[in-house]
Amino acid sequence: MTTWEVTARIVLMGAGATMVMDAWAMLMKQLGVPTLNWAFVGRWVGHLFHGKFAHERIGQSRPIPGELALGWFTHYAVGIAFAALLAGIQGMVWLNAPTLLPALTIGIATVAVPLFVMQPAMGAGFASAKTPTPIKNCLRSVATHAVFGLGLYLSAAVIARV
Repeated sequence: MTTWEVTARIVLMGAGATMVMDAWAMLMKQLGVPTLNWAFVGRWVGHLFHGKFAHERIGQSRPIPGELALGWFTHYAVGIAFAALLAGIQGMVWLNAPTLLPALTIGIATVAVPLFVMQPAMGAGFASAKTPTPIKNCLRSVATHAVFGLGLYLSAAVIARV
């Protein structure tokens, strides 16, 4: 398999897994469960380009032009990066015959990024400690990232069959 083919598989796998995660978020929103505002992610990333990493409350920080689009772009770029991590760890054998456990493990492990990097930097504290319901928020994050891991597996399985 060429480098181009491997790259295409990784991009499709990451985008597919992110779409599965987004479908989960849409379901949660329909059920009345609060979901992440991607504009705030874009605002945080936008401020990174201006040298500001941490915010007291990201919702009260100065808006960034195009922050919603930047947030969605970042969301999918990170999903693709996590797919590349999975492919790098598991290799070609896994890409050709994916199994659930490695994808689910990577998916769940990626919850460390929002809990220990993004939430503190956006003003929610480590593992949502500064929110009214930190345990509930952490469990939602773990569930969402488990769904992402399932999406990695499902996307990889579909791609391997094509």
